[in-house]
Amino acid sequence: MTPQKGADADARAEHHGVPTADDSFESFPLTRPEYISAMVHFYRGEMYRSQIWRTRLDTTTNWAVVTVAGMISFAFTSAEHSHVTLLLANVLITNFLAIEARRYRYFSVFRARVRMIEENFYLPLIRRSLVSPKEGWREAVATDLDTPKFKTTYLEAFLFRLSRNYVALYGIVLVTWLGKLFLHPTPAAGLSEIYERMGIGPLPPWAILTMVLLFYAAVTVPLFTSYAKRAAVDEIHGLEGDLVRWKV
Repeated sequence: MTPQKGADADARAEHHGVPTADDSFESFPLTRPEYISAMVHFYRGEMYRSQIWRTRLDTTTNWAVVTVAGMISFAFTSAEHSHVTLLLANVLITNFLAIEARRYRYFSVFRARVRMIEENFYLPLIRRSLVSPKEGWREAVATDLDTPKFKTTYLEAFLFRLSRNYVALYGIVLVTWLGKLFLHPTPAAGLSEIYERMGIGPLPPWAILTMVLLFYAAVTVPLFTSYAKRAAVDEIHGLEGDLVRWKV
């Protein structure tokens, strides 16, 4: 092929929207069908990753539930089993809560991208509108792909999972602990006898009661603060819609 014919072929290719040898990926624009196809596959990938982390959250909660059930069963199997078993259950629950809060932060990263695509790509597509609700959402998603950022702090994630699941588990442990003190080794005659049974070895009853009260105060009081209200904003109520949380 002569140089002239090659130049003519490149001109015809450029005219019909076909990339030539001199074109680069960045310089050749995507067609509308190519863009839509890429966004569909991108959405499916982010949805899959968010589902994986959602499953991990459920797994951690299941661990906590099974642990509480096992501790309660062991404590009430025999009157000789100490009530300390139920207090130790709180330690394990807190460990699971810490793990779940970390997993929720990763889940929120991928869930945020999913919601951003749903709100600004699929919503206008379904409405057959050419305007997305949020201007600059593509730049936000692209920047987040380049330098990912958590959409919630660790404390927010901790309080959110605590209020949704773990505060109920803590309450169950507290009730069963008091029930254990009342029933074993024999039904208590009054509150004074329950109080005396709180002692553990060299630790007097007042020390155990103080530690329990401080622990449950540390668990419940933060749920009534303004910070907890901010943490309560989840993926359903618009956590991902706050573009401030997307800033790197």
